[in-house]
Amino acid sequence: MSIEQFTYDNRIVKHFSIATLVWGVVGMLVGIIIAIQLYLPELNLGLQYTTFGRLRPLHTNAVIFAFVGNAIFAGVYYSLPRLCKTSMFSPILSKINFWGWQSIIVLAAITLPLGITTSKEYAELEWPIDILIALVWLAFGLNMMMTVIKRREKHMYVAIWFYIATFVTVTVLHVVNSIEIPVSLIKSYPVFAGVQDALVQWWYGHNAVAFFLTTPYLGLMYYFLPKAANRPVYSYKLSILHFWALIFLYIWAGPHHLLYTALPDWAQSLGTVFSIMLIAPSWGGMLNGLLTLRGAWDKVREEPVLKFMVVAVTAYGMATFEGPMLSLRNVNAIAHFTDWIIAHVHIGALGWNGFLTFGMLYWLIPQMWKTKLYSNKLANLHFWLGTLGIVVYASSMYWSGIVQALMWKEFTPLGLLQYPNFLETVLQIVPMYVIRSIGGTLYFVGVFVMIYNLLKTAKQGSFMAEETAEAPALVNENDKIKKGMIHRWLEKRPVKFALLSTFVILIGGVFEIIPTYLVESNIPTIASVKPYTPLELQGRDLYIREGCVSCHSQLVRPFRSETERYGEYSKAGEFVYDHPFLWGSKRTGPDLHRIGGKYSNIWHYLHMEDPTTMSPGSLMPTYPWLLSQTLDIASTPGKISAMRSIGVPYEDGYEEFAITDLNQQAAKIAADLSNGGAIVEPDKEIIALIAYLQRLGTDIKVKEKNNN
Repeated sequence: MSIEQFTYDNRIVKHFSIATLVWGVVGMLVGIIIAIQLYLPELNLGLQYTTFGRLRPLHTNAVIFAFVGNAIFAGVYYSLPRLCKTSMFSPILSKINFWGWQSIIVLAAITLPLGITTSKEYAELEWPIDILIALVWLAFGLNMMMTVIKRREKHMYVAIWFYIATFVTVTVLHVVNSIEIPVSLIKSYPVFAGVQDALVQWWYGHNAVAFFLTTPYLGLMYYFLPKAANRPVYSYKLSILHFWALIFLYIWAGPHHLLYTALPDWAQSLGTVFSIMLIAPSWGGMLNGLLTLRGAWDKVREEPVLKFMVVAVTAYGMATFEGPMLSLRNVNAIAHFTDWIIAHVHIGALGWNGFLTFGMLYWLIPQMWKTKLYSNKLANLHFWLGTLGIVVYASSMYWSGIVQALMWKEFTPLGLLQYPNFLETVLQIVPMYVIRSIGGTLYFVGVFVMIYNLLKTAKQGSFMAEETAEAPALVNENDKIKKGMIHRWLEKRPVKFALLSTFVILIGGVFEIIPTYLVESNIPTIASVKPYTPLELQGRDLYIREGCVSCHSQLVRPFRSETERYGEYSKAGEFVYDHPFLWGSKRTGPDLHRIGGKYSNIWHYLHMEDPTTMSPGSLMPTYPWLLSQTLDIASTPGKISAMRSIGVPYEDGYEEFAITDLNQQAAKIAADLSNGGAIVEPDKEIIALIAYLQRLGTDIKVKEKNNN
């Protein structure tokens, strides 16, 4: 049997590792800034580009796609060729992957603070960047699959299963959730509306967590944890069960983000059932990782790399237990829209993703520079700073979430809301926000300790750009499936493996999305619900631009505490013209779905100019630019045309009259503001925003309660 020589390219791994560190610092720094802004809104320095609403999506995108994304690529480009015993298929595709991904991140860092956003969580980037993401992701996938196809190792190791599932699923998720109609280079509307858009978004959003933050990291765990411990994976059979059960069940669980909403009950129930079942494969993976360390716990005490990995896998177990618990209706009724969800998300992000990344880098850099880690003491310092940071961060947000839930639902003995003013509940949790920012800062300081340690490690070693290796060529055999060896047979056929993975992950999406989209009875219409006027449509786009959905929901749930505070609970038919939906996922401020007509125009004007004048003690930032900036009315005809093309029933040719109608409505609002003492031109952005806010929740008429 002939032995073939080949090389492993460490340069691409080095580039992605450096990018991981750089963007990790950026993403976490932005996170600390917006954490402080929640109790010190003046930190935006009065600039429209640095408000919480503009920076929050920048933080999430930077951490998820820049920090974690680059770490995934670093880990895959290191482990995959070694598992396949071959070079990566194409160095050119590797470079396209690297520079294309960095370009996407830079574009996100520019467009999101500018307010160029779709507002859809974890998918805020506009359509030209979506296309670039798709192209770069396909370049990565092609490079990966062709490397697996030309491998010299007959069977695909478990880590490769997770890499393949990640590629095919993220491709499907991104394409479906990004179907949108462009209005201009920087503006588009999703083809889905209201309830349908919410379902598609959280089918994407939940599975972006599953297949971008979880499955690739499980692949990295299955490679780097055994390598660092110098032990084989605990159970091959458990790996098989873990993989197939996880990718099948995960895709169904998205609707658990939409319990007690206008989503049909059957879809909510499906999300809950499959979320509960997810505990089994998730904990199977956790146990497979931890039990790999059986007999090596003395080494865990000594090796900082293993400490990081053990805490990472434990955090994965915690987060994947808490997720199903949050999908229970009685738990969701308490925790949803509160800071409890923030704690839950960051256990996964800081613990699972962050610590596994740190452990991987602490192992990887000495390997590529052919040296030992510069300082175990500094690595241990980083470990304890990071662990303490996670504990402080999460515990403060858990406490904050409990306080919020109890205060929102508290009634007096007379049956009245104990805290009718939402601001009371916000001011009560300010100390927890301060503690949260301290915890985040501790974690952030630990990252700098790591960077210093890795720089000193690299300096004392010598980087090996290419590693020479050798292995015999793969001999193709026309073997048959033997009893009990189906998976072994499948592991030899990467294309069939990828196709089967795609089929498995498509089942859940097809069963949930298609009935909701095609069966009209799922979304009953309401005759009084009409499309937004041109001015209201423009105001809605301003609401999206400013990121108001980050702090305010537009969904009243059917709880007495919510209907007493906000008004009639939300109906599915009220959202049929909402492209995109704006239900939100967090209430830092009150729900706005029934705010239309609740306050006067002058109240809204003064509230945006300086929130403390209308709500003393408010922590909302000021928006003076809305009062001075001129509304872009030239975009109105294009927006009307785009909306009609996706089903909004504007009359044919209405584009010719839309601006006239817009000006007439704007003039009325400006005149009313003038009567209230605020002289403002009808062409200012604040007029459009007021028009939109005054429309919210007014399409259905609800009988006033008789309090006599």
